Amino acid sequence: MSEKEVPGIEEYDAPAGGWGALGAVARALSGQMAIARESIALHKVNQPHGFDCPGCAWPDPKETSSFEFCENGAKAVSWEATAKRVKPEFFAKNTVSDLWKLTDYTLEGLGRLTHPMAYDRDSDTFRPIGWDEAFQRIGAALRALPDPDMAEFYTSGRASNEAAFLYQLFVREYGTNNFPDCSNMCHEATSVGLPKSVGSGKGTVTLDDFEQCDAIFCIGHNPGTNHPRMLSTLREASLRGVPIVVLNPMPERGLERFTSPQHPTEMLTGRSVRIASTYYKVKIGGDVAVLKGMMKTLIETDAIALTLGEPPVLDHEFIRDNTLGYDALAADVLGTSWADIERKSGLTQEQIETAADIYAKANNVIICYGMGITQHKHGTENVQQIANLLLLRGNIGRPGAGICPLRGHSNVQGDRTVGITEKPNAELNDGIRRTYGFEPPTEHGHDAVAAVLAIREGRSKAMIALGGNLAVAMPDTDETFGAMRKLDLAVHIATKLNRSHLLLAKESFILPCLGRTELDEQATGPQAVTVEDSMSMVHASMGSLTPASEHLRSEPWIVAGIAKATLPATKVDWDRLVGDYNLIRDDIEKVFPIFYDFNQRVNVPGGFRLRVAASERDWATPEKRAHFLLAAGLNEDDATDQDILVLTTLRSHDQYNTTIYGLNDRYRGVSGRRDVVFMHASDLAARGLAHGDRIDIHATGANVADGRERVVRGFTAVAYDIAEGSVAMYYPEGNALISLENHDAASGTPTYKSVPVRIVASTLPASNTRRKPSHA
Repeated sequence: MSEKEVPGIEEYDAPAGGWGALGAVARALSGQMAIARESIALHKVNQPHGFDCPGCAWPDPKETSSFEFCENGAKAVSWEATAKRVKPEFFAKNTVSDLWKLTDYTLEGLGRLTHPMAYDRDSDTFRPIGWDEAFQRIGAALRALPDPDMAEFYTSGRASNEAAFLYQLFVREYGTNNFPDCSNMCHEATSVGLPKSVGSGKGTVTLDDFEQCDAIFCIGHNPGTNHPRMLSTLREASLRGVPIVVLNPMPERGLERFTSPQHPTEMLTGRSVRIASTYYKVKIGGDVAVLKGMMKTLIETDAIALTLGEPPVLDHEFIRDNTLGYDALAADVLGTSWADIERKSGLTQEQIETAADIYAKANNVIICYGMGITQHKHGTENVQQIANLLLLRGNIGRPGAGICPLRGHSNVQGDRTVGITEKPNAELNDGIRRTYGFEPPTEHGHDAVAAVLAIREGRSKAMIALGGNLAVAMPDTDETFGAMRKLDLAVHIATKLNRSHLLLAKESFILPCLGRTELDEQATGPQAVTVEDSMSMVHASMGSLTPASEHLRSEPWIVAGIAKATLPATKVDWDRLVGDYNLIRDDIEKVFPIFYDFNQRVNVPGGFRLRVAASERDWATPEKRAHFLLAAGLNEDDATDQDILVLTTLRSHDQYNTTIYGLNDRYRGVSGRRDVVFMHASDLAARGLAHGDRIDIHATGANVADGRERVVRGFTAVAYDIAEGSVAMYYPEGNALISLENHDAASGTPTYKSVPVRIVASTLPASNTRRKPSHA
């Protein structure tokens, strides 16, 4: 990095975890002014008879410790268990116009919502409203729509299985499959791509497999920030000598070295464990090039081995008995030149061959990947190339091997399992008919991008959001915000205020719900909900804290209230289900037989694993075989103009999705700001720029094909160890550069991780150097 001093930028040389993590936890607790309440909650995180962490979806170990949470999990708990409150008196004193001027960080930092609120246009304020009146007004607005398909029903991955199941049941009885959800923006490429490859849309590994593997490949993810408890798993693998190969455009401290806060010797001595044995900085969008290079190496090496009478590199018996399409794949990768692979990947042939050699020498390999793989124009193909690489050596469906997509929110996978999908299959529809006696809609509905486009074009006029901050999470910030303001009805079920709530429809409601940490008391007593983690384990979660307000209600209760008000002739006994969540789980089992003996199995400590057919080499494809599938060329389109760079958006360490816990990004050396763009020093120099210069970022290519200028101005360039030709900035600040129309055609996933841009010296006046983080 340059020696030029830049405010808020200072290199961080400590490992991930360690005393830095403990200090951050302490600051998170003290900042929310409820240390006793939050400390009690932390002792129950991911514990038997406790609650599931409201953060990431990394699974719990078989044997839990007293402190089974990570730094960012503690931040999530403190954020929810805060002593701060947003009461009706606050809304009375603050117009929506004034609230709009606050940063996203400030809005959510105000604290927990306490009362159901409805927008009053005359005063430009939200005013308290009774639950019954809110439900009646919402129900009347939904019934007034000419067509149920004119309503959108968003789901956040934080919703429980029980809430999500009731939600999809209500919406389908209402008559639509418009289910935009957070999965559409993160791992939809997995849900679409993997079934075509191996017949299952979920990962095939368990935590036990990490204890038996011989090599781990980590592609396009950052566990130190996004799933920190994974670091303990990687640490154990590293200590027993397992090579861990990382492919990422920029170094991530959690993948470099880690000091475990749960190991006193490491804490007291300052020692850390090396995580990555090999770290390759691949160009943004170059993943398929690397994967093809590795497959090319394996196939060529295998041919030589067979000629010399040596043991084969490929698992020919597995390929013969379990797969289709090998010959086409071999022809494709062998026909790809090393010159093209090197140019596209940013790596040398030698580096890729070394990675392939590590893969070939390991008996059992796990490949983990995150949104650095999925959030591309060809994200579905990216996922399928990872599956191809694993299939070549039979690394799916045996102990210690498999594919490991790293999901985000703690129940984003579970919501999909219990019916949150815009593309219902026959099993789901048949189960609803059989259990409830009404005819569910069968037409495919809207995903997240299609929903916003429909709202923008006036084809949809209502939106109910079960959690989340959809407008801020979506690309094309100005277009999305403008669309949301055209709605006739907007309903937000939430724990805290966020910017999406301030995008006013003709009628707007904020309905406050219980958080994961809080006691949920219904007619039959305290209730537990269930969640599914990234490895298909389903377990119970029960909050114990006194709710932040006596006016809060559970998500299942709120969904049932809206359903009853909207569907006077409903065939569902909503009160019965909400009074006892065991009955909801009984109905989930009836609709989805995979949940057999649901209530009995979920009461076993640790819960149970849903069957993933591919884990047993049961290929649920039409041909009952796994498929080798081809990627178009080397995937992401090449930029012909040498002035164009490719930008990725990413989270800071003080952030989870759109929730900003603080303004620091400790591991990347950023403090007190978010207005930065990470660039390679040579890319800065080529543009006559230097570390610390103020810059404007202009979208180009497909993101301006509609003739609209998309630009973010006045950010600060930070010289960083990132792959040449690649740049990075925070999400959601970078979302304004991405058009709604620019997404993966197969999955609908926006291209957050591959945005062609031009970067120039800023045209903003110097007074704007330290921009406050905002919606754009």
